Amino acid sequence: MHTTTDAAVSAVPANAQDFLPLNGTDYVEFYVGNAKQAAHYYKTAFGFQSLAYAGPETGVKDRASYVLVQNKLRFVLTTPLNPDNDIARHILEHGDGVKVLALWVDDARAAFEETVKRGAKPYLEPVTEEDEFGSIVRSGIHIYGDTVHLFIERKNYNGPFLPGYKAWNPAYQPTDTGLQYVDHCVGNVGWNEMNTWVDFYEQVMGFRNLLSFDDKDISTEYSALMSKVMSNGNGRVKFPINEPAEGKKKSQIEEYLDFYRGAGVQHVAIATNNIIQTVTDLQNRGVEFLKVPESYYATLLDRVGQIDEDLLPLKQLGILVDRDDEGYLLQIFTKPVQDRPTVFFEIIQRKGAKSFGKGNFKALFESIEREQALRGNL
Repeated sequence: MHTTTDAAVSAVPANAQDFLPLNGTDYVEFYVGNAKQAAHYYKTAFGFQSLAYAGPETGVKDRASYVLVQNKLRFVLTTPLNPDNDIARHILEHGDGVKVLALWVDDARAAFEETVKRGAKPYLEPVTEEDEFGSIVRSGIHIYGDTVHLFIERKNYNGPFLPGYKAWNPAYQPTDTGLQYVDHCVGNVGWNEMNTWVDFYEQVMGFRNLLSFDDKDISTEYSALMSKVMSNGNGRVKFPINEPAEGKKKSQIEEYLDFYRGAGVQHVAIATNNIIQTVTDLQNRGVEFLKVPESYYATLLDRVGQIDEDLLPLKQLGILVDRDDEGYLLQIFTKPVQDRPTVFFEIIQRKGAKSFGKGNFKALFESIEREQALRGNL
């Protein structure tokens, strides 16, 4: 396994110019079949709060969008209002899924120009939008599948979300579950396409390859995959990219590609400061998680060493633990959150670890394969 260490990263000359400085993830936008009901689900099950709304009542005629917030985490849920537009076609093809990974930048025009001149396909030419709260500049480029990056410049804006959106303050505002921010977003791409997108993120967006996993690292008796983790200059934005690898049976990546009908975002990993409390809350609200066999916990402390948490609640909840040179992490994965076996979520708490849970891959993938077998897709 090839690993780019922090020492190697810090060896980059201090005067090297980051041509695409990113402040973090601005929001993740899902195209869904019924945004009103999806918003209720994410509020009730995941503890999001209502933030803003755009639709016919705000002058938007082709869609309805509900913006949800939890700490630094923003989700946008968008539904088409007629069948003859790109949103409706996206849902027909892919089912509910991620359309936009929006990145917060100081200069959306420069972000667009720098990436397009390096080979990005334009999605949205830079546009300035204004309302009584100030102005926003947005631009965007295509990435894998039908997914896009939007660059959002909001330094001259203090409204609830974006121009065209109104504050949304319903009576129903459930308590949060401790979800903090996007830790990373994972993309699934087709056979032999991973390195194409690794090159894209390196050359077009100035990212670097932090970690690589091959089919020896990520495999079970039946299936395998390859993965590379891409990170921007300051480490605030990370995009692992997966592709299928040859195995005896169909891998989870192949199942995703079949049902999503192409490349797309596989999961969004969300950070928490107290994974035991967060997962307890999520389970009590009806969120379903993948479970590993109890035998996983029999040797857990032998594998990862001393941890702060008691083993019993981790075992009861199904939380996985892995350690790297920097510390350890705790993680758990939901089942798919729509009927197609495509998009799911990861809940992650980092206790110093910078890695992505390599030591858990085998146990995790075996639990995914059990779900695949129940669906008849293994």
